Amino acid sequence: MADYSRLALLASDAERAQEAAALYRETFDWVSLEEADAVVVLGGDGFMLQSLHAMLDSGHILPAYGVNLGTVGFLMNRNRKTDTLLGRIARAKPHTIAPLLMQAVTQDGERHSCFAINEVSLLRETRQTAKIEVSVDDKVRIPELVCDGVLLSTPAGSTAYNLSADGPILPLDSQLLALTPISPFRPRRWHGAILPDRSEVRLRVLEEEKRSVSVVADQREVRDVAEVRLAIARERELTLLFDPGHSLDERIVAEQFVV
Repeated sequence: MADYSRLALLASDAERAQEAAALYRETFDWVSLEEADAVVVLGGDGFMLQSLHAMLDSGHILPAYGVNLGTVGFLMNRNRKTDTLLGRIARAKPHTIAPLLMQAVTQDGERHSCFAINEVSLLRETRQTAKIEVSVDDKVRIPELVCDGVLLSTPAGSTAYNLSADGPILPLDSQLLALTPISPFRPRRWHGAILPDRSEVRLRVLEEEKRSVSVVADQREVRDVAEVRLAIARERELTLLFDPGHSLDERIVAEQFVV
């Protein structure tokens, strides 16, 4: 079992999470993020993503054990008795996830880069459909995709927006990415692609001034983009800790049998 003797605590602003944080602070001695071996995150999936992004941006990345005090809790563990926390963390199974690095260039030539743990999606900004050239590993695969948008999802995010857009669910250890169109008009029979996670994807916006497109990396948006490049950032891998029997792998499998 891993030794996570020094723990930091993060809690969302939600009332339930703040009440739980008060109990946890009375029960254990906590340290700062800079001194910690791991971090306990109280809240929902949105706050977990926010916390992971903060670590990605700072470069100080810790294993994260989530306690679900939100709604869905796909990335979290069940909320149980406070005094069993240390034992649960000691028995937790680590799962490594690699985020996407998004590099975007706007119509004005500005450059933006950020990470996405779930997915990066391009979305039309106006009533006009988007026209997007799709390239994989510097080879044009679709010269003109006419659609509401297109997204690239990691396995961790494959049950989120990707699934809602009829994309495939990917096992966590599959080393794959899902490239999924959003309401495609042409080519009519293209429903997306499953790519090796070593692939580099370039999405170039056609008729960009007339058909404006924004890009969203998880919760971060850049508007009026001209081109977006996407690749896995292996140097920024994240570790999530899950209770035995409640791993992200199991949740991904279970999601495929929901009727």
